[in-house]
Amino acid sequence: MKIGFLYAGQGAQHVGMGKDLYEAYPEFAEVFDNAKLDFDLKQVCFEGPIETLSQTKYTQPCMVAFAVGMTKILANKGIRPDYSAGLSLGEYSALYGAGVFNETQVIDLVAFRGKAMAEAVTGRETGMIAVMQLDRETIKACCKKAEEEFAGEEFHVAEVANYNTPVQVTVSGDKKVIDRAGELMLEAGAKRIVPVAVSGPFHTSLMKPAGDKLKERFMLEHFGDMQYPVIFNATGKELASDMNIPKMLELQVQSSVYFEDTIKYMMEQGVDTFVEIGPGKTLSGFVKKINKDYTTYNVEDCAGVDALLAALN
Repeated sequence: MKIGFLYAGQGAQHVGMGKDLYEAYPEFAEVFDNAKLDFDLKQVCFEGPIETLSQTKYTQPCMVAFAVGMTKILANKGIRPDYSAGLSLGEYSALYGAGVFNETQVIDLVAFRGKAMAEAVTGRETGMIAVMQLDRETIKACCKKAEEEFAGEEFHVAEVANYNTPVQVTVSGDKKVIDRAGELMLEAGAKRIVPVAVSGPFHTSLMKPAGDKLKERFMLEHFGDMQYPVIFNATGKELASDMNIPKMLELQVQSSVYFEDTIKYMMEQGVDTFVEIGPGKTLSGFVKKINKDYTTYNVEDCAGVDALLAALN
């Protein structure tokens, strides 16, 4: 058996996440009790409201604190992956698990990242749509055509944000442009276009100001060696010999996420069991859409931990 950890990203959060784990596992509670942030981590995670929890500057440290705590629970149970990856924000959690960041550092970094991403598009009306059952090249062509229609205007960006599965791709950018791109995609044969509730045009060129701030911040950070391979969003592969982790994370915030490619690569390396760490079952669902024959587990609460332990022992 080869295990792959998959760390959830922004959008999976919900009020109450981690509360039962906090009460049951001291190592999980320790993460929340020791976090030094400018807001009450436990209150936002456990009590909400969802409107606060869903703001990028709060979501990112909350999700990563959850992931850090769960990784510690599993490590104490003797469960470690052979490979890991995370969706968007989840990449930071994966790097923590692999030993690149310590727990205080990673929570602090994503708090900085969340604020930088929120500030990158202040005052700009943006959005994201999920495109169902349309091929990559047609989606990109529709985005380009929509951008051309708005080329004379100040806001005219529509770009692929996430290649999630063979049947789901997300597009983000300026709202009126992605709305037009969605119309073109329906005309081109897309089965459905679904709005995605996110607070910014993540993984597009509009996030370059955030990437620039992260580049400066990373100059002050220590990056440890990976104890096992992390598969990176921006390439869908392991770290290339001519790249480094700070550069990959700078690129990640403003580049498409190749999650489908990431999962296929892990499968090619022999991973046959995927463990999703985080609230929700989004990533497990993606794996099943990519190849339904692979085993998936989700650990988001005490029951999930118990089920995983029972299955692996």
